[in-house]
Amino acid sequence: MITPIKVFLRPGKEIPILRFHPWVFSGAIAYTEGRPEDGDIAEVFDKRGNLLGVGHFHHGSIAVRLLSFGPADLETESFWVEKLQNAASVRKLKDFSSAFRLVHGEGDGLSGLIIDVYEHTAVMQCHSIGMHRQRMVIAAALQSVLGKKLTAVYDKSAESLPPKYAENQENGYLWSDNTSPENSAIIEENGARFRVDWVTGQKTGFFLDQRDNRRLLSEFAPGKTVLNAFCYTGGFSCLALNAGASLVHSVDVSPKAIALCNENVTLNAPFGGEHVGFADDVLKFLKNSERDYEVMVIDPPAYAKSLDKRHNAVQGYKRLNAEAMRRVAPGGILFTFSCSQVVDRELFYHTVAAAAMEVGRPVRVLHHLSQSADHPVSLFHPEGAYLKGLVLCLD
Repeated sequence: MITPIKVFLRPGKEIPILRFHPWVFSGAIAYTEGRPEDGDIAEVFDKRGNLLGVGHFHHGSIAVRLLSFGPADLETESFWVEKLQNAASVRKLKDFSSAFRLVHGEGDGLSGLIIDVYEHTAVMQCHSIGMHRQRMVIAAALQSVLGKKLTAVYDKSAESLPPKYAENQENGYLWSDNTSPENSAIIEENGARFRVDWVTGQKTGFFLDQRDNRRLLSEFAPGKTVLNAFCYTGGFSCLALNAGASLVHSVDVSPKAIALCNENVTLNAPFGGEHVGFADDVLKFLKNSERDYEVMVIDPPAYAKSLDKRHNAVQGYKRLNAEAMRRVAPGGILFTFSCSQVVDRELFYHTVAAAAMEVGRPVRVLHHLSQSADHPVSLFHPEGAYLKGLVLCLD
């Protein structure tokens, strides 16, 4: 058994933890006992020596990611089984069909861990060294919790781990009941079919967080011309076509993404509308377009992953939304999103409003959007509400 390091906090710095915030910042630490290394299991104490919680240590701004508010043995399979069973019970409250997020980091009390399930394969993505070091016990716990529904556990962490540590890590199967497991699956969502490739795809293979928003789009799409910008594998495109859109244009700078989008469109055929995919820069496409669209989706990747990049990100969102608004037909609908955690909901709203003022069009807000329910947010960790969106009607 590994002896955890001990982390003692400065006076008053225990208050966020007592309010169930799972991050211990480096500036809150008075001293440590032991010689902590990245990934070590750490016990956190207040100045009087009262145990506050247990988590993973890392040299950086977030020094400890707490996984328990109180005593816990992170090395035992039973700890992980209990955590995963709790996460699974929440997902049973709603039917997520054949693909869903089983673990959403802090929202499920497991800071640094993402697990998506596609049919019978669990795809794990660790964002901390400590979590990655415990990947095998997590994989064993997944088998215990999901039982015969699970046929493989794939680790997709190499791209999400700290760079120096990631140099010596490779993605791969942690467990499979087959010597040659499938590297992709066809899932169903909102009546549409999609091929998910967790080996070569972005993130874990599919953006499950937009499930509810894709369904909402389908209510606006019948008989309409639709532009899906930053389309990736064509989630919004397929839902629009299945709903009866007359024309859907899908745009992504990646030719590989357009190929995947076209494949998914084919999976959902036949439908009455026309689909065309464009491998192009979205801003360039919008500026050069001679067509106005009745429904448009703007879902860019994160423009900022740190506070020092936030100003440039805001300017980028403003330019993008202004160009999009110029190409929305009168009375048309714009779905616009930001997944940058450091751009909060209020700042995003004001940025989109600034774009509307630049274009000079009256705009009404029909919906405020967020991530789907299998991406829960702890009430005490609002930073987990990363996805924000607006449905706008432009006069």
